[in-house]
Order: sequence, then structure tokens, then C-alpha cells
Amino acid sequence: MVHINDNFTKLPSAYLFSDIARKVEAFAASHPGEKIIRMGIGDVTRPICPAASEALHRATADESEAATFRGYGPEQGYGFLREAIAEGDYRSRGIEVSADEIFVSDGAKSDTGNIGDILASDTRVAMTDPVYPVYIDTNVMAGRAGTLGSDGRWSRIIYLPVTAGNGFVPSLPSERPDVIYLCFPNNPTGTVLTRSQLKVWVDYALREGSLILFDAAYEAFVSSPEVPRSIYEIEGARRVAIEFRSFSKTAGFTGLRCGYTVIPRELCGLAADGSEVSLHRLWLRRQTTKFNGASYLTQRAAEAIYSEEGRRQVAETIAYYKHNASTLLTSLREAGLEAYGGTDSPYIWLRTPDGMTSWGFFDMLLERCRVVGTPGCGFGPSGEGYLRLTAFATHEATAEAASRIAALRL
Repeated sequence: MVHINDNFTKLPSAYLFSDIARKVEAFAASHPGEKIIRMGIGDVTRPICPAASEALHRATADESEAATFRGYGPEQGYGFLREAIAEGDYRSRGIEVSADEIFVSDGAKSDTGNIGDILASDTRVAMTDPVYPVYIDTNVMAGRAGTLGSDGRWSRIIYLPVTAGNGFVPSLPSERPDVIYLCFPNNPTGTVLTRSQLKVWVDYALREGSLILFDAAYEAFVSSPEVPRSIYEIEGARRVAIEFRSFSKTAGFTGLRCGYTVIPRELCGLAADGSEVSLHRLWLRRQTTKFNGASYLTQRAAEAIYSEEGRRQVAETIAYYKHNASTLLTSLREAGLEAYGGTDSPYIWLRTPDGMTSWGFFDMLLERCRVVGTPGCGFGPSGEGYLRLTAFATHEATAEAASRIAALRL
């Protein structure tokens, strides 16, 4: 029989969101006709904007004619989309990023998981805690995490707590990591770093020779002027950071699947012999070997959101979800609950009442309110005692969920 990668057997038996889905399906089956408001998995409810939809139709027509048919595209993305991204997301905001430093993919989840392919197997990794499970799980799969302790921590992962106790601002690690995962606006806490707070991390990486993997999937929700939307707004970041972005929450592409990764050309790592190697070159080699590129249709749809109409329409969608986040945050706080996030992000981080566990609070909200959240413990040890709610429901469902929770008088 073939030998397996034993690292997979170290993982929990199921992915967090799969567990939630099973629980909710079982509850729905035993409570037919009940209205369940789902605010757990971060899927969106607003359709893709008209500009993107129209671009999809045009691209479909292109594929049906011999003269305009596109087969395999460039693995790093079509030039028309990479140029639109470089101009729309970076140069127009005074940030230095060129089109050839952009790699279009089928989403930030894939890229944040796959980026480990170009890193050494003994790389020491630091992560904020709580954290998006994909960061931890893919490092477990690669053999970098060590063993799982009884406290829920992996022995080779350096944990950077992000809690109410430190104002949700992680402290610099006491031991040097090779790689640092940062996600801001943060998933799951919904909290942010200011420019000065993020500069501390860039300066640290420059000083220590660490690599920052910066997940900016929720940058479109930032409206506070002191909060950066890209790590490349910070001086020196091009020498120490890779940035990941997604069209999923920005433009409703959770079904279409499209995102991108930025790797500056000057960003380097060390080979075993001590020589410097371009990370841009390694990622290009990885993508051309293991990825055939996002579809032509999807990339035309993504290009359209950078048009004048597309930008206006996407802004309306973001405003819709930000209104939901504000509704949730205000209602929950007025009900006396301790809630964070929701200002520059689509997530509300809710402390469980009376010392209740995360799963206990999840079960209570499902049973008594018919509201689905995400247990904070699923994001790491520091997530215990919290629950995440998303702002991606409709206005009506969001208001009703807030009212149901507030009526519990917790």
C-alpha cells in the first residue's frame, strides 16, 4: 500500500465550517419551516454587480466565436486584468506596484494556502491568534506546525494573541519567526491596525529578515483614514511582504472565484547555500507548473469592476454590508453585549456571556434565536469565549437577527 503524508492525520477530523454546516443542517431537518438566519460562513448575499454580469455575457460571446475564442490563458493572469488591478488598486492610490508583480488566481484562500510551496519545510511561522484556519491547517499539512498540545496550540507555531486584553493589536514575538501571517482588517475579530501599528511589523521584518504574508481580503471595507488598505502603503514593505487580495467579499465573487497575489520583484529568500533567490520567480514557477489560471470569463468580469460604473456599483454593495455591520454592532452593544469589529470590516466579534463556551453560545443562539454564528474557538485558542457574526445577510435578516439576540437580555 502507498505511504501517505502523515501530517494530514494530525489535522482535526473536519474543517470548522464543515462542522457548522452539519450542525445547522441537522437542526433545520428537525425544525422544518423555521426561519434560520445564517451569519456564520462568510458567504455573500448580494449578486455580482451589473457591470461584471454584462462583462461575463460578453466574454461568453467571445468564447462562442472562433475569432475571439480563448483557450489556455497565461497562468499569472491576463494582461488586461493585471493592468487594471495595478492602476485601480495601487498606482491610483500612490502605491508602487507593477502589473507583472500581480498573479491572478482563483481566490485568496488558495494562494494563502499554496504560498507555503515555495518556503522551506522547517520554516518557523508566527500567526495571530485567533486566525483564519487555512493558515494553520496548510502549515500542518506541510509539516511545519509540530504537534498539537492539550491547550490547542501547535508546538512549532509562534502564537501572537489578538485579544481584548491587548486592544486586538498583536505584540512583537519574543522569538524570531521566518514568516509572519497578518490579516487586517482581521478575520475573525473584525479589528484593524493603523499605519503606525502596521509600521511596527514592517520595521521588525526589515530588521529581523522575516517575511510578512499580508492578507488584505477585506481592504474594501476600510473607511477610517488612519487605517491602510495595503501593506505597501508602509515604507519598506516591498522588501518584506507578499500581499493577498480577493474579489469574493469586494464584488461578490464567492461563486466565480477570483483573487490575486502581489509579490514585488525585489523580494528575496535564502537558498540552502546562502544565496538570495527571487520569491517572485519561485511563485511564477510554482503557478506555471501547478495552476492553469483563472478562467477568461471570470477575469473579464473582474476587469469590469474597475470601470467607472463597476466601481460605483461595488461601492454600493460594500456600503450595504457596512450598514449591516453597523446595525449589528449598535444593537448588540445596546443590549449590553461586548462586541468588537464591524467598523472597517464585515465581521463582528462577540464575547460570549457569563463565561459560556464558544460552542455553548453557538448552540444557544441556534436553539433560541435561530441565528447561526461561528464559534471563536474554531479560530484558535484565543478565540475561546467569542463568536463571530458576519454582515453578509440582507438588511432585513440582519435587523431581525440583532433583535432576536437582544431579546435574550443576556
